[in-house]
Amino acid sequence: MRRDRPVGIESINAYVGRTSLSVRRLFQARDLEMRRFGNLMMERKSVNLPCEDPVTNAVNAAKPLVDELTEAERERMELVIVGTESGLDFGKPISTYIHHHLGLSRRCRSFEVKHACYGGTAALQSAAALVAGTPGARALVIATDAASVAARNTYWEPSQGAGAVAMIVSDRPDVLELDPGANGYYSHEVMDTLRPRPDLEAGDSDLSLLAYLECLEQSYGMYAERVAGVDLVDSFDHLVLHTPFAGMVKGAHRKLMRTRRGMAPADIEADFEARVAPCLAYCTQVGNVYSAALYLALCSLIDHAEVDRPKRVGLFSYGSGCASEFYSGVVTEAAVEQLARRRLGAAIADRYPLEMDEYELLSDLSLHRMCGVQDHVYDVTPYQAVYDAAMAGRGLLVLDRITDFHRGYRWS
Repeated sequence: MRRDRPVGIESINAYVGRTSLSVRRLFQARDLEMRRFGNLMMERKSVNLPCEDPVTNAVNAAKPLVDELTEAERERMELVIVGTESGLDFGKPISTYIHHHLGLSRRCRSFEVKHACYGGTAALQSAAALVAGTPGARALVIATDAASVAARNTYWEPSQGAGAVAMIVSDRPDVLELDPGANGYYSHEVMDTLRPRPDLEAGDSDLSLLAYLECLEQSYGMYAERVAGVDLVDSFDHLVLHTPFAGMVKGAHRKLMRTRRGMAPADIEADFEARVAPCLAYCTQVGNVYSAALYLALCSLIDHAEVDRPKRVGLFSYGSGCASEFYSGVVTEAAVEQLARRRLGAAIADRYPLEMDEYELLSDLSLHRMCGVQDHVYDVTPYQAVYDAAMAGRGLLVLDRITDFHRGYRWS
């Protein structure tokens, strides 16, 4: 199946937070079992300040993309759609705040979607459908999340990250041209991970792993039924998988190669290093960015793989609860040049390294940024030194105050 016009991601950028914490240091402080540290394959995780929320993460990811558009291109931004599992209101979508602070035209659709970590893909595919049917239109898709209060003394806590990925979708897909009709789905009800309250991330980690593995195999199975002659190895130059933590991706790749291709362990390891490992470099430093995790992995691939020709990638998106999708697209050399301007590697390296006492304070104060707060002023004095080093003077959006539930923001 072919479209009359190509559709996909025109440009992409990530906001990875401005502070980070050593995962090894966290393991030591929480007296967690170090034998499980290696299984995570994580080095650091991003941490939001209490004056950051899903709106600020989203705007800080999207603003460099929007600022580069011409006035005519901005006028054709006909949709802002935000995928998040960190909503701030049961009725008002966070897309309204984001649309406002990016200065976009009012002649625009705006809404929010939720399905745990699948939300970013739901947003992307919805945007692609709009663009495919409206010549010249653009859509802004943002996957954005902020962790709840730290899940202390659990094995969830080391992977809780922070950030957002923004993508402009158009008929000029310089980053990723989507393969039309090449999608496989698999969804069912399961209580694997959840956020029943703003201050709580909970669930069953073993059940979540099993659901992820089942969905990967079954969604790829549907993809293979739809795409004649597809081969898991020969058809894809790289595989990009939803990355709660890098170790989960390595285990999922191993199982898929064993069951679908009958590969020997040594061949699986070689295939992982060649086709999957480049996608994980950023995730090992940032942690789980929830609805944005798959797209941070895509950024990592573009920055770390050798993309010297058009390369087809297979992408797997998973959201707890659960929904999943395996789809594909083509990355070209233009993606490498475009993403290099974003200097994501430098942004990751430039984060302020937190000590444990600073991390604990930021986590405790983060409750005030979440859903349900009626009135609050975001005084940075309790963490002034961190704010000055990480955020002050950088022109990033931060949360300033909430007045009768309405959120007010300012530029740092």
